[in-house]
Amino acid sequence: MKIGVFTVLFGDRPLEETLDYLVDAGVDAVEIGTGAYPGNAHCDPDALLSDAAKLDAFRRAIERRGLVLSALSCHGNPLHPDERIAAAHRAVFDRTLELAARLGVDRVITFSGCPGGGPDATQPNWIVSPWPPEFAEMLEWQWRERVVPYWTEAARAARRAGVKVAIEMHPNFVVYNAETMLRLRAIAPDVIGCNFDPSHLFWQGADPVAVIHALGEAIFHVHAKDCRLHRHNIAVNGVLDAKKYTREAERSWIFRTIGYGNDALVWKDIVSALRMVGYDHVISIEHEDSLMSPAEGLRKAIAFLKGVVIAEPPGVAYWA
Repeated sequence: MKIGVFTVLFGDRPLEETLDYLVDAGVDAVEIGTGAYPGNAHCDPDALLSDAAKLDAFRRAIERRGLVLSALSCHGNPLHPDERIAAAHRAVFDRTLELAARLGVDRVITFSGCPGGGPDATQPNWIVSPWPPEFAEMLEWQWRERVVPYWTEAARAARRAGVKVAIEMHPNFVVYNAETMLRLRAIAPDVIGCNFDPSHLFWQGADPVAVIHALGEAIFHVHAKDCRLHRHNIAVNGVLDAKKYTREAERSWIFRTIGYGNDALVWKDIVSALRMVGYDHVISIEHEDSLMSPAEGLRKAIAFLKGVVIAEPPGVAYWA
C-alpha cells in the first residue's frame, strides 16, 4: 500500500509547489480534485482537455517526482433537485471521466448524490427513517426515479472510459453505509464501488473493520481521516449533530487527524482488514481537523500512517 494525500488542503498553492512539498513530506501518491465540492485548484479538466501541452505538463509534473496519481475526485450531488446544481456536477463528473481516461487514471471519486423527496422538491432530502409512512414512500421514489436511472447511465459512461467510480459513503447522500453502498453497486458491480472513508462510519456507530469485510472487492480507494466521539455529548444528544464543525467542545463528534480519534491498534486493524480483502492501492490522507493546521495535521498523519500501513504484499510463507 502507498501513502497519499488529497491535495485540496493545499488549494492556495500552485500544483508544482504542492507536489514538491508532498515529496519532501515523504508521501507516495496524490489524489487531485477536479471540481464540484473539492474545487479544481490543481486540475481544471476543461483546460487540460482542450490543450495537449497543458495535459502533458500536468502528467509530467506528477510523474517526474515519482508520485502516483491515485484518483481524480469530483465529489458532488448529481441528483440535486435544483437542476442547475445537478447539471453542473454531472458535467464535472463527465469531464473527469474523460480526463481520467486521457491520463490513464482508473479511479474517479464522487458522492452518490441526494435527490429531493419528490418531483417538485427544491432541496435534497436525506431519508433515514421509514416513518411517518410518506418517508418510506419518498425513499423508494428517490431510488426508482432518480438514483437508479442516473447511475445506470453514469456507469455506462464510466465503462466506456475504462474508469471505476469510487462512491464515498457519506451522510446526507443516498449512499452512506455498507447496505446502501451495495444497493448502488448492484446497478453495475464492474464499475461502481466505494471510496472507503472510516471517519463517516465511526460516528454513525459502524465498525469500519466489519464494513471492510462486508464490502470486500467493492473497495476501490481509501481515505485516511479519523473521527473523535465525545461520549459526554453523545450521552445527552446522541450522534446526530448539526452544529457547526467549529463548535468542537459542544459537538457529539468531530473529524480528526488520524491517531487523534482512534489509536494505532484500531488503524492497524483497518489496514490489516484492507489487506485481507485484497486492497493494495493508496491510502489517501484527507485533512479536515479543525483543531490543527493542515501542515501539522498532515505531518502527524504521515508519521502515524508509516507506522501502520502494510507497504509490501506478503510473500510465500516458508511453511506453505
